[in-house]
Formats: sequence, C-alpha cells, structure tokens
Amino acid sequence: MEIESYVTGFADGEGCFTVSFSKRAKLKTGIEVRPSFSISQNRKSKAVLEEIQKYFGCGFVRFSRGDQTYKYEVRSVSELKQKILPHFEKYPLKTVKKQDFIIFKEIVSLVSENKHRSSNYLKDIIEKSYSMNGSGKRKYKKEELLKLLAR
Repeated sequence: MEIESYVTGFADGEGCFTVSFSKRAKLKTGIEVRPSFSISQNRKSKAVLEEIQKYFGCGFVRFSRGDQTYKYEVRSVSELKQKILPHFEKYPLKTVKKQDFIIFKEIVSLVSENKHRSSNYLKDIIEKSYSMNGSGKRKYKKEELLKLLAR
C-alpha cells in the first residue's frame, strides 16, 4: 500500500480536524481562532506519528498528559493550506470525517484570508466549527462565543 492511502486511512480512524477558540482581549473581535489537524496514538505507536510527520514535512509530535497519548499536530494555517488540505483533496477520507474536512477546509480558507478578524465572518466560522466533531470537548459553549461577539 502506498503511504498516501495509508495516511488517509489512518486519519480516517484516528485523526481530527478541529477549530478551537480562545478569548483574547487584545483582538478586535475578542476571540482567537486556531484551526488544527491532529492524529493521536498511544505511547507504543509514537513511531507511526513520526513517520506521518516526516511524510507531511510539517507539524510536531507531542505528548498529551490529558489523555496520555502522543499527538501529531499541525496548527500553522499556511502548512494546513499548503500540505494537509491538498493531501486530503487528492486522497479523500471515506468516513464522516470527510464532512468535517469539507467544513475545515472552508474555515482554513477564511482564516488564511484574515476574514476571521471580522465579526460577521467569525460568527460563520464559529457556527461551522461547532457543526464538526460532535463528540469533541470544547472549552467554550458556542452561545458563549456568539454572545461575546455580539457586544
């Protein structure tokens, strides 16, 4: 099996496209937007994450104390746009993550165009991101972020 298909299959099972938010008083909107792609594995499988990192040529592998796993993660918007998105466009996902990827791709595009600095676009980004990863944990409720934006 070629590495490209392996990476997509692996991400279909263990990967996550997510957009997190942080409150930042210094920003005009008061909210920072951080899209990221990650794959998690237990300690014994750290080497496969390092292979995936090498394949993409970006991101980092780190230990997550919260769930005691290693994570391969890409947070750079330019690396997401130039390396991660093109891979999954060429080698598409097969599970429900395919829909998350489509939304994620839209959000990365908006962020790379600095549209997240506008309240109108940021509201759309928040709405879209909360429609992804239904089982994911969030620091802030969607309503809390939208309320902060409405000020």
